[in-house]
Amino acid sequence: MLTREQAIEAVQTVTAQYTAEQISFRDVMVRDRQVSLTVLGAGAALRPALEASLREALARIGAETVHCRFRDEAAPQAAPASAGADKAAGPAPVQGHGANLASPLLDPRSGVQFIAVASGKGGVGKSTVTVNLAVALARRGKRVGIIDADIYGFSVPDMMGIEERPNVENERVIPIEKFGVKVMSMGFFVEDNSPIVWRGPMLGKMLRNFFQEIEWGELDYVLLDLPPGTGDVALDVHQIIPQSKEIIVTTPHATAAFVAARAGAMAIKTEHEIIGVVENMSYYESPTTGEKEYVFGRGGGARLAETLHADLLAQIPLGAPDNHPSEPDFSPSVYKADSETGKLYMELADSVLGKLEK
Repeated sequence: MLTREQAIEAVQTVTAQYTAEQISFRDVMVRDRQVSLTVLGAGAALRPALEASLREALARIGAETVHCRFRDEAAPQAAPASAGADKAAGPAPVQGHGANLASPLLDPRSGVQFIAVASGKGGVGKSTVTVNLAVALARRGKRVGIIDADIYGFSVPDMMGIEERPNVENERVIPIEKFGVKVMSMGFFVEDNSPIVWRGPMLGKMLRNFFQEIEWGELDYVLLDLPPGTGDVALDVHQIIPQSKEIIVTTPHATAAFVAARAGAMAIKTEHEIIGVVENMSYYESPTTGEKEYVFGRGGGARLAETLHADLLAQIPLGAPDNHPSEPDFSPSVYKADSETGKLYMELADSVLGKLEK
């Protein structure tokens, strides 16, 4: 199977021969032995020979079709291949046209409302809440997108049962849509669940590309599944989207709530409105007796909401959807609308809409 890393190495062997012209490349995508890429810095006279060399090099490693786009702009100082040459480092980020490239999604006149879903620590079900809230909003007739901004711990495609990769049309990446939600994730650009070993600046570049290089279309809401904690990605979100609002996810456990308060404090410090708190894994309800067992204790969500002067929006029980792989819309993590937990997420969506559409 042809991988993106193999394609990058093949392209690099070709572009490395043009050191005098400072040829570089970006946007390398591989799908079903089809390779597309953008070449920077190649003059018109050089392009036919360069394209032929690229097609030959990629064909040798198994590419059946190759689509080259040429841009006149100068090559960046650090070619994307340098980040992708080390396979342990993961794929190079799609290089944008500059950090300040205008994005229709970020234009305040677009009417898009951003909801960042944050947590203090991992393992509290933040991504589960993000996915199910997005689907619930879509079920209410809203146009919804998800940006899986947890670059290191991306999980949204797997949780939603998405197996295909995005297509590229007119030099723009088309998000995958499922359950009425448009999805973009780092997971679409990684082969074989490879680890992402990047430092902070690379994370920011990738996050910006999720706005700049993606054809989102018209949306009402965009949910951002943030990585846990208060690191680089959270800071970038606060800088790129100053109008974003936040939902803080915790479990009832006192320590989880204590750590989640830091994420809330960061939102307050950066003047981001906290919509409310979601307490996940609040209890386990026995399917036979209906009795509730408070596996992780009680009260963490309420205490966190009180600390942040916010509302406790929902208490979601511990469990998993009763979905079967034979179902055409199978997902391991999305609850059906008529299930008990699915109804709780519909109520959560209604609470969020009530706050944001006053």
